[in-house]
Amino acid sequence: MTAPPLRILLTNDDGYDAPGIRKAFARLTAAGHDVTIVAPLTNQSGTGTKTTSAPSIRVEHPEPKVWAVDGTPGDSVAFGLSEVFGGRAPDLVVSGTNHGPNVAGLATHSGTVGGAVTALESGVPAIALSTGGVSVPDPVTTVNAMDPTVDFAARLIDRLRSRAGSGPLLPEGVGLNVNHPVAGPDGRGAARGVAVTFQDPQPILSADFTDSGDGTWNVDVRPGLRPGVRGGDVEAVSAGRVAVSPMRATGNTGPLEHAVASALIAGLRP
Repeated sequence: MTAPPLRILLTNDDGYDAPGIRKAFARLTAAGHDVTIVAPLTNQSGTGTKTTSAPSIRVEHPEPKVWAVDGTPGDSVAFGLSEVFGGRAPDLVVSGTNHGPNVAGLATHSGTVGGAVTALESGVPAIALSTGGVSVPDPVTTVNAMDPTVDFAARLIDRLRSRAGSGPLLPEGVGLNVNHPVAGPDGRGAARGVAVTFQDPQPILSADFTDSGDGTWNVDVRPGLRPGVRGGDVEAVSAGRVAVSPMRATGNTGPLEHAVASALIAGLRP
């Protein structure tokens, strides 16, 4: 018996008409899924999990199956879940593919990851999808690499569906942050494998501030990439592998961190 198509909400942080989201839309639709774009009207890179606190928000519906929200990825997902999908949650939210990697500290501030987090907060399975090496993205090769990225995403979704059977695609509250490298001289090459990873703790980017003398400060953001931690997403992408990092919407940590915090506050009184 053929599995029914998945109802997928597709968002991103580069904007509803960016190459990555359009390639993802075409590939996932060709795979037989029912895909609807609900994404920011303009580029919202680096907005993280931000959502609007304004009393109103502008939404455009420029073409069938496409909604453009004048807000963040989080706003887009929230609007999509509430209005476009009419309260009947989609089977999956896919956020991306993003132009450039969302590994290490970049993932913490990523609007692409933020869109997936908003879905997870609402109990909807989510995948954040990004394309790029750990160096400054080259526009041409990165866009080319989006094709193998969305091909991988389609295969990953097929795997999730076959493993899930009639159950949820992912464990409750768990999403996947997927980073696909740029492989080959033109970016169209195949990755060297797939690795389950964790988010490398390094920040990657650092800001330097210079006083201009008139009350303003000039900001110079510089990359400061260190060798990737063993088992982390930076190490995997640097080696040309697809990094798949499980993530949660909450900031909860594991038993070791809980034990450390318990030891730190032992004996303290209000």
